[in-house]
Amino acid sequence: MRDLEGIRGLDFSSLSSSAKQELASVFSDEFCYCGCPHTLGACLKTHPTCQHARRMAVLAAAEASSGAPAVEIITHLSKYYLSFREPRLSLKVDDRLCTGKKEAKVTLVEFSDFECPHCGAARPILEAFARTNADSMRFCFSPFPLAGHPNSLPAAQAALFARDHGKFWQMHDLLFENQRQLNPEVIKSLASKLGLSPAELSKALEAQRYADELNLWKESGIRAHVEATPTVYINGRKYLLPIGAEALQRTLEDEIEWISNKNSWAPD
Repeated sequence: MRDLEGIRGLDFSSLSSSAKQELASVFSDEFCYCGCPHTLGACLKTHPTCQHARRMAVLAAAEASSGAPAVEIITHLSKYYLSFREPRLSLKVDDRLCTGKKEAKVTLVEFSDFECPHCGAARPILEAFARTNADSMRFCFSPFPLAGHPNSLPAAQAALFARDHGKFWQMHDLLFENQRQLNPEVIKSLASKLGLSPAELSKALEAQRYADELNLWKESGIRAHVEATPTVYINGRKYLLPIGAEALQRTLEDEIEWISNKNSWAPD
């Protein structure tokens, strides 16, 4: 595809022929979000220093690689860039459920369910992303147990019980590592592995000690229009891209640019 050739620093050779065709259509039909009068493809070739175009191209290529048609890619990208201009939400976080610096420029909040297989699949990607960007980003977990997962509520209660004993992240990891066999007895055995009292945890579960707090977490998510897990927010902006290392890194760069320029894109 000629439209994909001659773009310095970007290699699309690994894409299938059909993916290249869809990507070429995106490059010729969509404009660069930097605000220049060029299509994305033209901006990449005539304005090689434009970081906006390069990030946009990488996101488009990832979607094309996954089989998305050009019209769908353009729609997704349009919604993504428009999301920066929408009002940001103020989300409840608990410092004990966060990693990274409190004063970081970017806070990522994940609404998650310990029994959700999609959350389990996203977990290593999000955690690796958080570790890689620990200097510029804070990662916060927000429990959102779903009614369709019978063990998600006791798991979330156990996580908060562990939090109160300074072991939230250790319990978080064990719950996800054992999410396919979760039940109250397994959850208590995991607590025991961390040196926590299974008897005390049983009392907490029976008394529904954390029920009101979890309801508040759930209400926070519902107000934020969380409909499924995992749902991610970045500085109160709903993340609309696939949960993948490349897309997350590009959106972090976009977010830092956006806030650094007082809610606008930097001229390039």
